[in-house]
Amino acid sequence: MKMKLKRTLYLGYYLKELDWNKFSHFLEYTLRVSGKSKIAILTDIVKSVFTYNISLLEYFQFRFYELDEEKRQKWAGTGYMYEFQQRMNPTDARSILENKPEFMEEYNEFIKHEYATIDELRKSEEKALKLLNVQSDKLVLKRSDGGSGKGIQMIETEGLTKKRLLEKLEASGNDMVEEYVVQHDELMRLSPSGLNTIRIITQVTENNEAIVIDSRLRITVNSHVDNMAAGNIAATVDSDTGIVISDAVYSDMTKDPVVKHPATGVTIKGFQIPYWDETIEMVKQAALKNVSNRSIGWDVAITNRGPELIEGNHDWCKLLWQLPEGKGLKHKLDRFLT
Repeated sequence: MKMKLKRTLYLGYYLKELDWNKFSHFLEYTLRVSGKSKIAILTDIVKSVFTYNISLLEYFQFRFYELDEEKRQKWAGTGYMYEFQQRMNPTDARSILENKPEFMEEYNEFIKHEYATIDELRKSEEKALKLLNVQSDKLVLKRSDGGSGKGIQMIETEGLTKKRLLEKLEASGNDMVEEYVVQHDELMRLSPSGLNTIRIITQVTENNEAIVIDSRLRITVNSHVDNMAAGNIAATVDSDTGIVISDAVYSDMTKDPVVKHPATGVTIKGFQIPYWDETIEMVKQAALKNVSNRSIGWDVAITNRGPELIEGNHDWCKLLWQLPEGKGLKHKLDRFLT
């Protein structure tokens, strides 16, 4: 009874937050390819929310209309991930990951680019000077509490003054500025439109050992941000070697997997991410820096100087994790709940 009530509340939340245009788009596609009736699909969606703890859109993204019960059980949906991450990353411990300045201070040893909050910029001529003279000649304006690439703006430093930078920050509605990170030449060859980051998921065990659950390459497609929600693609990375071992996929389930990058033509499977051993060592060290959060999705940039942290996510994405694999991976987390 308690579980049914909880999932009823989840259903209400999914309906409240639902992107109805996306839902209709996915539904029309599913009706066309499955040959099933609309009432059958809609009934199955609601049933799946209660039975498999997934959201309404995930029914389509996980292709449940093609799967039997055994395969459906393997997918980690929104409800499952919310409960898992609440247990691993308590609400009162999350500020260090949610608040960008706190994150930068705590994990400073793993961050190489310049940054400042709007208040720091107002008070410090030194910080302003460093930002106005960054090697990349670009700055990124963002919110210190933001996520998913929302509201991000990029500006050139040429002709910029401290006063003008502050004006741009205030006008943009952002409150933080960072040096634009120039990615490694190999990642630039793959996709030069934006920073292509690696999402590495770590788990701190009961014995305080940091292990890597999985790794994914987030690839920009004519975009300055690499989030899948912005229409970009992602692929599976072998966590032992740093070699991409899958084609790339969109979160839009109506689109086919991508063999070669749509803009550059670079083949995705087989791509070697540079500095891989150093990258894995860095995220393991970062995972043990503050073990109040035990399950973190790290976003890592690879530059010609090596890897550096961009951010850490306590609510790391189940789509980015599972869609490139084309199968449910819930079993990889279940073992930490026993």
